[in-house]
Amino acid sequence: MLKQFAIRFAPAFLIAFISTTAWTQVTTPRVPSPASTVSQTIGISKVTVNYSRPSVKGREVWGKLVPYGWNVQGFGAGNSAPWRAGANENTVVSFSHDVTVEGHKVPAGDYGLFFVINNDGNSGEVILSKDNKSWGSFFYDAKNDEMREKIQLRSISQTEMLTYDFTNLTKNSGELVLNWEKKQFPVKIEFAVDDIVMANAEAELKGAIGFNWIGYASAANYALQNKVSYGEALIWADKAIAMNNSFNTLSLKANLLKATGKTAESDKIMHDALAIATENELNTYGYTLMGNNEQDKAIEVFLLNTQKNPKSANVWDSLGEAYATKGDKKNAIINFKKSLSLNPPPAVKANSEKFLAQLGSN
Repeated sequence: MLKQFAIRFAPAFLIAFISTTAWTQVTTPRVPSPASTVSQTIGISKVTVNYSRPSVKGREVWGKLVPYGWNVQGFGAGNSAPWRAGANENTVVSFSHDVTVEGHKVPAGDYGLFFVINNDGNSGEVILSKDNKSWGSFFYDAKNDEMREKIQLRSISQTEMLTYDFTNLTKNSGELVLNWEKKQFPVKIEFAVDDIVMANAEAELKGAIGFNWIGYASAANYALQNKVSYGEALIWADKAIAMNNSFNTLSLKANLLKATGKTAESDKIMHDALAIATENELNTYGYTLMGNNEQDKAIEVFLLNTQKNPKSANVWDSLGEAYATKGDKKNAIINFKKSLSLNPPPAVKANSEKFLAQLGSN
C-alpha cells in the first residue's frame, strides 16, 4: 500500500521540487548566451548597455533565427514584437543624462532596446521602450515606446558572438552599434555636452569643490576653451580671484574679457597678472604667445622675465628663442650668449648652443 502511494504521488512531488529549486539554486555561469556590459563616456555622460550574447553557431540568422519584420510571439502576451536585440532578458541601454537618439529627444534613464530588420536585410528600425524589465520581446507593448526610428544597416565582417560597441566618437556624439553575423545596426547618440558640463559645474560648485579656488577656475576655463557661458564664467573667475589672487586666476579673467571683446579691461588685468607672475608662469605665458604667433608680445613677456630674474639662464634662452622665431638674428645671438654666460643647466645649454649653431655663431 505504501509503495503504491509513493508511485502515485512521485510526479507531483518532483514537479514541486523542480519549481522550488529553480528559484533557490546558487548562481552559475549562463550558457550559451553569457551576459555582458559595455559602457562609453561621451563628454561627461555615460551610456551603458546590458545584454546577453548569443553565437551564430553556423545557423542562418536573418530571416530565420531573427525573423524579418515584426513577429508574433508564441508566449507571453502573444503580441507582434520587434527583436530583443540580444538574448534572454531585455537588452537595456542606460543614459546618465538627457540625450538625442536618432534625432529624438530622450530623457535620462533605462530603456529596453529593440531592433527590427526588414525583408531587404539592409534597413530596419531602432526602438527604445520605457518597459526595460521584461523578458525578451514576449511582453512588448508599443504604447511603452519612448522613440522609434528607421535606420540603415551596414555590412561587416563575420562576428560570431553578438557584440555591442561604440564607434565614430566625437566631443558630442557617437554611434552605438550592434554587430552580429555580417550585419551592423548603428544608432546615433548625441549629448549637449557643453550644457551638461556647465549645469554639472554649477551643481558641483555648491558642494565641497566650491570651497576651493581651483574648482571655480576649472569651470571658468572650460567655458573659455569651449566658448560658452562667458557671463557665468566671469562670475566664477571673480570668485577664484577672491580666494587666490594670482597670475593664474587674473590671466583667466583677462582672457575671458578678451573673448567678450573687452580688450582694454583685459589688458589692464593681464598687466596686473604679469606683475605678480613667477618665472615659470611668465615663461609659459611667453611660449603660449609664441604658439599664437604673437611674437612681439612674447618678446615683451620674456624681457619682463629677464628684468625680474636676471640671473636665470633659462629666461635669457627663452628670449633668444623669441627673437630667433621673429627672425631677429642679432638679438637672438646676444641673448643665447647671455644664457651661456650664466652656467646654464645641461638642457638649457644644449638649446642655446643648438640655436647659435643654426644662426652661424660660435
